[in-house]
Amino acid sequence: MNNSLDDSKGTMQDFGYREELKRTLDFWDLLIYGIVFMVPIAPFGIYGYVASTSKGMVPLVYLISMVGMLFTALSYARLAEVFPIAGSIYSYAQRGINEHIGFFAGWLILLDYILIPALLYTVSATALNNMIPFLPKFFWLMFFLLLNTVINVLGIEITAKTNRIVVALELIVLIIFLAFGLTAVSNHIYGPDTWINPIYNKEEFDISLLMTATSLAVLSFLGFDSISTLTEEVRGERTNAGKVVGKAIIISIPVVGVMFIAQTWVAAILVPDYTSFSRLEGAFYEVAQIAGGSFLKGVTSVATALAWGITNALVAQAAISRILFSMARDRKLPVILAVIHPKYKTPYVSTILVALITLIIILAGASIDDLASLVNFGALSSFLILHITLINHFIFRKKSKDYFKHLFLPLVGLLFIGYVWMSIGSLAKELGFIWTVIGILYMIIMKLFHHEGFTSRN
Repeated sequence: MNNSLDDSKGTMQDFGYREELKRTLDFWDLLIYGIVFMVPIAPFGIYGYVASTSKGMVPLVYLISMVGMLFTALSYARLAEVFPIAGSIYSYAQRGINEHIGFFAGWLILLDYILIPALLYTVSATALNNMIPFLPKFFWLMFFLLLNTVINVLGIEITAKTNRIVVALELIVLIIFLAFGLTAVSNHIYGPDTWINPIYNKEEFDISLLMTATSLAVLSFLGFDSISTLTEEVRGERTNAGKVVGKAIIISIPVVGVMFIAQTWVAAILVPDYTSFSRLEGAFYEVAQIAGGSFLKGVTSVATALAWGITNALVAQAAISRILFSMARDRKLPVILAVIHPKYKTPYVSTILVALITLIIILAGASIDDLASLVNFGALSSFLILHITLINHFIFRKKSKDYFKHLFLPLVGLLFIGYVWMSIGSLAKELGFIWTVIGILYMIIMKLFHHEGFTSRN
């Protein structure tokens, strides 16, 4: 494998690989993919928790999250241009620092992506079971799991077409909520404090609480990074793929961020008392009930369940299968995971493995809280490595003098992610460190047996 510092203008052979995946995606496919992963109506499901922690300043929390994650998006975009190959942070750290750090970056992001489908299926199945009790929860779990696995095996083109349909439906639901919400707001007279407090409430403002709430809200933005896993499936010249990926990553953050801020601001105006919700997990649906009655409550509830269970999980499964594929072709994981379907040109073995692991996690009865915490640990830890990779590659290796782009901006992103990481619960950190130790032991064993994937090469 070629570990050159910057061979973005070469071919796949320069990186030591063959063209195996089918190049069918364009900029809009990538942008929609990222938007679907982040879910335009993601705040519907966690609004109550964020409102309670931030003392009602939910739009401010999402604004902070958007700005903070934009710095991480910039680092992803720059590394995607330099290393336009699949594998995301695994590939970037592997070439921007060294193979061992790359392995750990991939190992950490695995903890994020491989748990996301189980988390999404569990939340969605629970919601639908509550609305349609005669269908057992396990029915919905298997329905979502089988549907998404089949779509991902059939090809990224099918996934992209499904994404376009679903993101349109999610935007329609969001528009319906905003229409009902703004109509309800216009029918009442609110004081200026009701409009301003969601952004800044002087009496309740507490930076530590806001950052704790941000550690919850930032989960809604996780998924923009998954765009980088599709680099080798971008249509046209490979040398242009990194730029297209980078553009999609950067634009996806403000596009989704504006949606998050708009819906939570309307919700905060409609129900200014964040302590009045009967159940935090159903807080947004109580807001919808006030804005549009049972109809809007039902629409937002079903939309949330389907968005998480089908669209979000669909792209999550596609992303993790590409990371497994990348690590396996480098012999960091069993090589069978790099096998490509002869007809559909998809990493179908990895896709099926993800489905099986998801099923095992579901059957084990892992709680939603534990899954969410571990996802957070994996994602944020890998983002820390991402910023360090950018600085190391450009400043120390390439001797770049562009300190603003290659030092200041990634440092800001590093500090933001580090601050949010510190807000993660102790249980998530303990379980995350156990996962890290397992990775260390795995690497040591592979090196002792002189496994090809863990033998340094230039």
